[in-house]
Amino acid sequence: MNSLKQIKLITLPDKSSVFFMNSQIPYFSLNRQMEFLREEIYNAIHQVIDSTEFTFGRFIETFEREFASYCGTDYCVGVSSGTSALQLALLSIGIQQGDEVILPGNTFFATPAAVSHCGGIPVFVDCEKDTWNIDPEKIIPQITSKTKAIIGVHLYGETFNYAKLRKITSDNGLLLLEDASQAHGTKINGIMSGNLSDIGCFSFFPSKNLGAFGEAGAVVTNNKDWSEKIKMLRNYGMKQKFSHEEIGFNMKMDSIQAAVLTVKLKYLNEWNRKRRQIASKFLNEVNNPLITFQHKPIWADHVYHLLVITSNERQRLIEFLNNKNIFPAQHYPIPCHLQKAYSFLNYNIGDLPNAERLASECLSLPLFPEMEEEVIDYVIDTLNRYE
Repeated sequence: MNSLKQIKLITLPDKSSVFFMNSQIPYFSLNRQMEFLREEIYNAIHQVIDSTEFTFGRFIETFEREFASYCGTDYCVGVSSGTSALQLALLSIGIQQGDEVILPGNTFFATPAAVSHCGGIPVFVDCEKDTWNIDPEKIIPQITSKTKAIIGVHLYGETFNYAKLRKITSDNGLLLLEDASQAHGTKINGIMSGNLSDIGCFSFFPSKNLGAFGEAGAVVTNNKDWSEKIKMLRNYGMKQKFSHEEIGFNMKMDSIQAAVLTVKLKYLNEWNRKRRQIASKFLNEVNNPLITFQHKPIWADHVYHLLVITSNERQRLIEFLNNKNIFPAQHYPIPCHLQKAYSFLNYNIGDLPNAERLASECLSLPLFPEMEEEVIDYVIDTLNRYE
């Protein structure tokens, strides 16, 4: 997307304000961030090039050490993607053929796909009506003798009810995993996401709050055995060169991604602060009864990876915004349990009504840390004019 430039405010006779701009307002843009970080990023990449340590080595080790410290965990293992992080985490805790893993139906497809790639069976449950996160009350009826773990997803950057999920897992002898791919830097009671569970998984896809220059991910945990197994599995199952303990994968993080992420990690808290500030302005100033925001309980945290609303006439709202040069996005318009790939599990329309409603009504508004005040005001004003 083009960066936003030359925004001009015109005051009309009726005292209303209209912005005219020569570029679109996207739901997300990296242009301004790159302008800010260009020299620092280039220097970091040049260090990798000069060292020729393109895989493994000091750049990976530095990021793993610093991200583990950031999350408050003993261990961090860098891997090739968020999907790899989920799959390797599940394998490290022992998920195998026929094991059931409970997870929300409204999440990115990578969450259940990782379970399937381990030979496990994803068991989808509905979300809460207002927070849109996994509903703890829906989990208990789905627990069977085959259930081995629960995956909670911090949807759009809002923390799920980890206290209730932790109690369920403790009471039933299950493990709790976090899909924290959208929640870098969230915390509850001073505990960072990734460290709220037995093992946490992150994606560093470029659009994430902490994004790489391509695909990358990480697993964080306090369990040394699990971290060592993930290190082995990410590198063809090797502990020593040419000695393969298991049939592993090529899921390593490369050094350029690690170097980029190490630079960006220093700015994550400030970017999250700006995201919260912008989101707060939307939440306080959008007063259109046709638009509903994600509810955040008082105990929860939110870093607004996405600022999502619902509208029961989504397409009409999209067209209205597009005509005003605002281009929101749709995320997960088909819930996982109704995807063709999972038709063999025999879920039907109506099985997860809250997730299905969210899929048909949700819309991601423009939000990124570098948004200008004038643009924020323009989007808010436009939303309030929708009828």
